[in-house]
Amino acid sequence: MSGQQAVQLCRVLTLWDLIFYGIVIIQPTAPMPVFGVVSQVARGHVVTAVQVAMVAMLFTAISYGRMARAYPSAGSAYSYVSNALHPALGYVAGWSITLDYLMNPIICTIWCSKAVQNFLPEAPYVLLAVSFAVLFTMLNLRGIETSARFNKALTLSLCVVVALFLVYAARYIFGHQPAGVKGWLMPFYDPKSFSISALSRGSAIAVLTYIGFDSVSTLSEEVKDPGRNVLLATVLTCLITGVLASIEVYSAQLVWPDYQHYPDVDTAFVHVAARAGGRALFTLMNFALLFATIGSGFASQLAAARLMFGMGRENALPQRFFGVLDPVRRIPRNNVLLTGALILIGALTVSYAQGAEMLNFGAFIAFMGVNASAFALYCVQRNQRTWKDWLPPVAGFLVCLYIWLNLSPLAKTAGGIWLAAGVTLAIARGKLMRREPAAQESSD
Repeated sequence: MSGQQAVQLCRVLTLWDLIFYGIVIIQPTAPMPVFGVVSQVARGHVVTAVQVAMVAMLFTAISYGRMARAYPSAGSAYSYVSNALHPALGYVAGWSITLDYLMNPIICTIWCSKAVQNFLPEAPYVLLAVSFAVLFTMLNLRGIETSARFNKALTLSLCVVVALFLVYAARYIFGHQPAGVKGWLMPFYDPKSFSISALSRGSAIAVLTYIGFDSVSTLSEEVKDPGRNVLLATVLTCLITGVLASIEVYSAQLVWPDYQHYPDVDTAFVHVAARAGGRALFTLMNFALLFATIGSGFASQLAAARLMFGMGRENALPQRFFGVLDPVRRIPRNNVLLTGALILIGALTVSYAQGAEMLNFGAFIAFMGVNASAFALYCVQRNQRTWKDWLPPVAGFLVCLYIWLNLSPLAKTAGGIWLAAGVTLAIARGKLMRREPAAQESSD
């Protein structure tokens, strides 16, 4: 065995490290950027939309957790689909989710650069984009324990900001109380504007609040007791995010009930903060979202690098480059540097809106693959047919398929090009249809 092959990922992460990591990549402030859009599309039913999306993602989170228990590998969706279905399908899932993980830090780099320009308008965008891409890469080159410490500090800081907003929002709400019980329940249900189709469209957008929960499974080989902790962390990350998001948007909807008239729908939550707490809270919320986006950017780059490592280790991508660990820090250094370069290129070539549209294409292909894998493994191969075995993967698959079919034409076109490029690469290397030795399967 070569020295490169002997280097192993280090199991240092606890359950709460995973949860912190998942929440940071999602962000405690996750519903804030999409608040205005969801509120308008769902006709004011933003809380209900967030909760419907939470239920949908919980089904997929259960499938991720159970597959991580069966196959504790760093490859995430790639490894699960490869082992439970077929390597060709696994490659498609892995290549697709890589687009999701790459687009997240790209749009984070774009957003951070534009946010800094709000305070320093003379700062060149190119210089800021280079700075943030380098920052994300350097943080990840420090190793997994540094990443975990940064996650904790950032998550706790953001929770303080969220708590401060909720205090100001509560003060404002009780000073301008809604009219009767119906007023307090309006963010959940308004008979004058409620529509199933509008709620469905709003819920599809609200799913963005939870994008990134699956990144927890990419750290399966760096966590203590992965059979227990990955499943718990994946589900708890979704649940905690959903509860916190519901409280945030409920408060915001009561502070600003007129969902049709935001000064700027894309930054509606910041204007809500200004109404609740004045200019000081407006400024603080801007800075909080900036730091939250930094955390999300570097954490999603970490997930992309480790997913590429999982695919490289199994030679789905060239093993000599992608399947190598740094012997000192035991991180996939080549992949971190490559993703850093791709982040910078993306930040200089696509807009924030274009990147955000492309993100969901790969994510939901992988989500469908993981749900199908969970069904195949537990209900077909292991012949476990209780409702606990078939309901989460079937429900998760159908919801993800519905959302994927309703993506924009731009997202489908760009995602299709990415997928075609990956399949072409695999065919050229003769890897797409080759069945490699299966990963060791654990009992559930």
